[in-house]
Amino acid sequence: MAEKLRKPIEVVLADPNPLILSAMSEKFSVDPRFSLVSTVVNAESFISTVMRLPVDLGIVCWNLPQLGGEKVIEVLRDHPTAPKILIYSQNISNDVPRRAMMAGAAGYCAKDQTVEELMTTSVSVAQGKMVFPFMDVRDLQADPLFLLTKREKIMLQSLANGMTNKELAEHFKISVNTVKFHLSNLYEKLEVRNRAQAIAFYYSRRLDQVEEPEGGSTLRRQ
Repeated sequence: MAEKLRKPIEVVLADPNPLILSAMSEKFSVDPRFSLVSTVVNAESFISTVMRLPVDLGIVCWNLPQLGGEKVIEVLRDHPTAPKILIYSQNISNDVPRRAMMAGAAGYCAKDQTVEELMTTSVSVAQGKMVFPFMDVRDLQADPLFLLTKREKIMLQSLANGMTNKELAEHFKISVNTVKFHLSNLYEKLEVRNRAQAIAFYYSRRLDQVEEPEGGSTLRRQ
């Protein structure tokens, strides 16, 4: 039995599919363990809501429109009042829970779990537990992206967006020589030789992900 909580867990639900959102809302709103603060359909609304109304837990569809779950986590993870994030996904790729963990999520729920199982996982995450399917830590550590700092990840994305060294220097408020130093470290970690190969790596990783059906995830109802 789950440990009794002192107050209901304040939750924001984020899913682009109104039917899924309605089904989850119905369950969370009547369960005394939770206080459903808001439901949203895109990343901008989710970030705005949790920044304005600090809550305990955000339950986020991996393919949330505008940014996606991964970017939502990265945007919020350094904010002092950010909620814990539980990602759920209909994506069959084993890469999704790994990427969610690396981004900073506190838990992951798979497509074939029921809403009731999602709620049980939500309680565990709100209590401070990390809830993920089994992943070999050695696989995580072997992934070049695991080695990148937050700045290096942003710099990699900036490279892919076509920014020059001078533009990177202005963006990060550092010298061009410092940019070259960071890029050298970035190339070494990715095991590439130059900017073009780094950009190719970036796009190959983005395109390798398996797309979810449009409309978000589907959780079974008992």
